[in-house]
Amino acid sequence: MALDLPTPASPLRIGTRGSPLALAQAYETRARLMAAFDLPEEAFAIVVIKTTGDKVLDRPLKEIGGKGLFTREIEDDMLAGRIDIAVHSMKDMPTLQPEGLLLDCYLPREDVRDAFVSPGIASLTDLPDGAVVGSSSLRRRAQLAHRRPDLQLVEFRGNVQTRMKKLEDGVAVATFLAMAGLNRLGMADIARGPIETDQMLPAVAQGAIGIERRADDARAAEMLEAIHDTPTGQRLACERAFLAALDGSCQTPIAGLAELDGGTLRLRGEILRPDGSEVLADVEEAPIKDGAKMGSEVAHRLRARAPEGFFSWL
Repeated sequence: MALDLPTPASPLRIGTRGSPLALAQAYETRARLMAAFDLPEEAFAIVVIKTTGDKVLDRPLKEIGGKGLFTREIEDDMLAGRIDIAVHSMKDMPTLQPEGLLLDCYLPREDVRDAFVSPGIASLTDLPDGAVVGSSSLRRRAQLAHRRPDLQLVEFRGNVQTRMKKLEDGVAVATFLAMAGLNRLGMADIARGPIETDQMLPAVAQGAIGIERRADDARAAEMLEAIHDTPTGQRLACERAFLAALDGSCQTPIAGLAELDGGTLRLRGEILRPDGSEVLADVEEAPIKDGAKMGSEVAHRLRARAPEGFFSWL
């Protein structure tokens, strides 16, 4: 049976948040689908959906609910049939999807590293004692507090443009962004440079775009299969199993990165106390087919090593 492709009269509706980065990711998804099926741009409609995480910018994420803040309204619209697929930054995604939705398409992963951004300081190691650094990420804050307990850490929420304005206004002397986002926005030049992963292990799934669909939508399933990047899917299966076994959310300082070497996956995982006073890390290798199992096992080993009270913040 021939695939019922979208047309300008009946376009495929792509749901997304409205930030410049979210839109860039939606446009990349559209471009890949256009190329895969030789379709015009008019066969797709970009539908912007404002989420709770976009609306509430004056409080830390941990105070208003965690990762679902950036996905709930989009998923509600998909379940209601108002959009056909949704494009997400995978580091924002909970490890479980609502009943009736599937997340099984990933675009090729971008640079996984964090970027050091400062108008006047060359690198992370050049930060002076007591410098004020802005970040809304509990992971980055905990990692910084562990390495540099002298630093003053302040809340820094908003999109790339908002955070750059805060630096210009002197709210902080430096901040951190994802290199992937800067690359996708064509703004890599604003970074002083990437921070290597042995210095700052990234968030689980950082740099990856995921595309969610309804489980019963056969057309969306077939179209997304054509643009799915298998290596990215293999790495994320491992990382997200690690996160799921730790019950991870935006409220927990967790870092994890799986890397491919031939037929082998190597996972580095890290959990931290929010104040940076203690870090537990582990590393493991396994065949690709055992990636999810390895992710879960590394998480359980870290739990077993944690002293009493370490997980009181989970």
